[in-house]
Amino acid sequence: MVTSKSSDQVRQFTVGEDDDGIRLDRWFKRNLPQVGFNTVSRWARTGQVRVDGARAKPDDRLTAGQVLRVPPGGEDTGRKPREKRPLSAADIEQAKAMVIRETKTAIVLNKPPGLATQGGSKTTRHVDGLLDAFAPEDDDIRPRLVHRLDKDTSGVLLIARTPGAAASYSKRFSGRSAKKVYWALVVGVPELKEGEIDAPLAKQPGTGGEKMHVDEENGQPAKTRYRVVEKAGNKACWVELEPLTGRTHQLRVHMAAMGHPIVGDGKYGGQDAFLTGSVSRKMHLHARRLIISEPGQGSGGQKGGRGGKLDVTADLPEHFAATMEQLGFDIALSDAAPLREDITERTPAEKKQAAKAHAKQYRKSQRGERRARRTGKDTGKAAPQRKLGKKSGGRPAKAGGKPGAGPKGRKR
Repeated sequence: MVTSKSSDQVRQFTVGEDDDGIRLDRWFKRNLPQVGFNTVSRWARTGQVRVDGARAKPDDRLTAGQVLRVPPGGEDTGRKPREKRPLSAADIEQAKAMVIRETKTAIVLNKPPGLATQGGSKTTRHVDGLLDAFAPEDDDIRPRLVHRLDKDTSGVLLIARTPGAAASYSKRFSGRSAKKVYWALVVGVPELKEGEIDAPLAKQPGTGGEKMHVDEENGQPAKTRYRVVEKAGNKACWVELEPLTGRTHQLRVHMAAMGHPIVGDGKYGGQDAFLTGSVSRKMHLHARRLIISEPGQGSGGQKGGRGGKLDVTADLPEHFAATMEQLGFDIALSDAAPLREDITERTPAEKKQAAKAHAKQYRKSQRGERRARRTGKDTGKAAPQRKLGKKSGGRPAKAGGKPGAGPKGRKR
């Protein structure tokens, strides 16, 4: 965002690459949050806000390089600016120590076990609260969380540097093109060395939503691929896990449902989740690797296309590494390669074309069904008469008429 005039005059802003494709009202929310939506709507209605000299509506999409004309004022005095969280030298040092990769659009952390991703009831120390360490100046854009890890899960955590990057990365996670591979130690050894767990999940009643369970009737679809890397007799084994969906506690619930809870996960495995001896009682679940496309130009310089690949691996926490050594597992046996085939991300034009093709096929199938109902050719018998129903106006339809014919509407 570039401005050429002060806020007490008409202002001009150039739309940056990070805001390419965003709605006008969302642009204001990102770049001029002190201007409320009602003000933006009024400016648009009266022609005071313009894009490249033309009138614009709040839902108009912007393109990088366009120039916005914004009138002076409009600040919502009732809206308080965001206050930065005061961080101590130790907080800043902890935040910086978690960094394993930095790019133009992202900061990748190796989250330690025991540190929550976000705050909640009685949770005051968390990753989100440390992100101001990466925006030391008042005018710096604060990085944003893109996804989350459970408090006791360690490993790769992606942070977006800007709102535009956050939106782009979030689409990749929701579209399942981002690949996350976890390492886990589980109790016992699955009968099949590798496979896919397909078990819908729902919140467990009576737990306040803090616990999930398998619910075949009302649960949301949840799928996980797994592969046994190495086993320690029949006592425990080391597995790779790749979630194909993103449900709360998905990996933990799925492994427990198989009868092989993750070592240290007392919440879902009870006492059976703990190994005897000197094995740590902490949870042994680690987000080992993340592969995700970065925002940027596509091949051939197409705007809005795919950028490069961000491929990051996080070292094991101390307790996990110690247990691996104690059980005799060789860390070199796995490179945490994804267990599923690559998902090719489609460009907006490809998505639009696919939607048109789907709609065309649906209309064609509907015409076939209507034709079959009229002629009865699908069964070789006369089409059955429709049951008497009600018109849209609420009156009963008249009986009789040709078989299969619906009630006649009134002429207008």
